[in-house]
Amino acid sequence: MKAFTYEKVASPLEAAVQAQQNPGAKFIAGGTNLLDLMKLEIETPVHLIDVNGLSLDTLEATPEGGLRIGALVRNTDLAADMRVRRDYAVPARALLAGASGQLRNQATTAGNLLQRTRCPYFYDTNQACNKRTPGSGCAALQGYSRQLAVVGASEHCIATHPSDMAVAMRLLDATVETINPDGTARAIPIADFYRHPGDTPHLETVLQPGELIVAVILPPPVGGTHIYRKVRDRASYAFALVSVAAIVQTDNSGRIALGGVAHQPWRRPAADDALVDGTQAVYDRLLGDANPTAANAFKLVLAKRTLASVLAEARAKP
Repeated sequence: MKAFTYEKVASPLEAAVQAQQNPGAKFIAGGTNLLDLMKLEIETPVHLIDVNGLSLDTLEATPEGGLRIGALVRNTDLAADMRVRRDYAVPARALLAGASGQLRNQATTAGNLLQRTRCPYFYDTNQACNKRTPGSGCAALQGYSRQLAVVGASEHCIATHPSDMAVAMRLLDATVETINPDGTARAIPIADFYRHPGDTPHLETVLQPGELIVAVILPPPVGGTHIYRKVRDRASYAFALVSVAAIVQTDNSGRIALGGVAHQPWRRPAADDALVDGTQAVYDRLLGDANPTAANAFKLVLAKRTLASVLAEARAKP
């Protein structure tokens, strides 16, 4: 691990200002992903800004009837909150399907959204990776790609986003609330939060230098049957090969999002519109333009079967 400086801050604005004034700085809260990457010298921040002391760890009802989740709410607390379990079951189930209890106790809401890919070439500093070292190439394109993206990728990167919670937040049309170093606030729809990899896969979100996530806002609950189904290589502490998040209403309308298949939670409005037409129609609109490698083409079959299972379960419930 390379040497770095460290400070605690007293307010979100101070954190944002300090990050802007220290190029190469990183915010740290739970550190469950960042510290691992620092040990491998994949992340080499010159300065760490500890935001744990900020009052960003509460869940509050919004005037519109939704829920405001502070950026520092731990994953365990979010999954256990009765309002979340009752009204927003998908994120609760997604969080419980991710990581271990010990990690959930430390990991934060904002950190979960910002965690970085688990592509093996990103983690191996001897290999080419445009996400880790821009312009170096993508070893995964001709290498081991079983866990990587089948849709939405580019010729420069086929990494997937690892977060289960992010898939649920995309399903719910959450909004990411931030503060900038100049004191202005921003509300970013999660649909716009993650960048397409294009030829700059190292730029993963639309956050600007110094911009700090302060909360995630959920809209009012929509009712219906909520399901999160994660398919992985082993039963615990493994990232999704494919995951399906769904909310299905009694008239078979609803919404669908996938995880484990793209650089971001994968949702398409046309697929939501096709729910009344059945699994094949939804699949075609979600993955009809997929471009898998020979090693991960099985994900398309897996996604279709998981989608069919989820929709059958949802429609069987009263």
